[in-house]
Amino acid sequence: MIEILDRADVERARRTGALVADILRTARDRATVGTNLLDIDRWAKEMILGAGATSCYVDYAPSFGRGPFGHYICTSVNDAVLHGLPHDYELADGDLVSLDLAVVLDGVAADSALSFVVGPTQDPADLAMIETTERALAAAISAAAPGARIGDISHAIGTVLKDAGYEVNLEFGGHGIGSTMHQDPHVANDGRPGRGYQLRPGLMLAIEPWVMADTARLVTDDDGWTLRSATGARTAHSEHTVAITQDGVQVITLPSS
Repeated sequence: MIEILDRADVERARRTGALVADILRTARDRATVGTNLLDIDRWAKEMILGAGATSCYVDYAPSFGRGPFGHYICTSVNDAVLHGLPHDYELADGDLVSLDLAVVLDGVAADSALSFVVGPTQDPADLAMIETTERALAAAISAAAPGARIGDISHAIGTVLKDAGYEVNLEFGGHGIGSTMHQDPHVANDGRPGRGYQLRPGLMLAIEPWVMADTARLVTDDDGWTLRSATGARTAHSEHTVAITQDGVQVITLPSS
């Protein structure tokens, strides 16, 4: 299903997006050496429920997972890149963490992710990889406009990632979003420009470049959820929800202040 939202829906989505961004920023700022992943999940739960919102993850049970997910935020560490299931692990100096969060507020969903390094030990290669996913996300957002096509977004992402020397996995990528978290169209992290669904005002997309340092192959943990690099290499993930407007594109998942 491809859902086209009206202006009131998009305005509500901005409030959802601000909540998602505020929770992610708070969790990132509070996460230090010694923080347990289960504490991050607890913080997310408290902030989501305290805002009167609903988690998109707790009851999430897609065909590719071993559902339901049962937690409020994805916490992926080091070689984990997607769907990281929170568990009893204390963050160490130099850990590369990706947090991914989606919630519904007032009937509209928003989805975002960010990556960061914990503690004073900051490997330049990790920082460069994170920055590359952020640049790919910015390029994708610049390519999203009324009349453009999904392939234009995918091509923008893939160009940045590949020019930086990373391989691109096409199994998981961005997606449509609206009253539910995962909708059509799929937004691959590489593609051919001028191809695919034509963007229309009212369409919302979650755009999410992610990479692994030296491979494009994923493996799944025994928990049935956490996706890791097949080589044990480090990973990074950046994501925003955006809305296509009459005039261009609006980033939905921006902090409230």
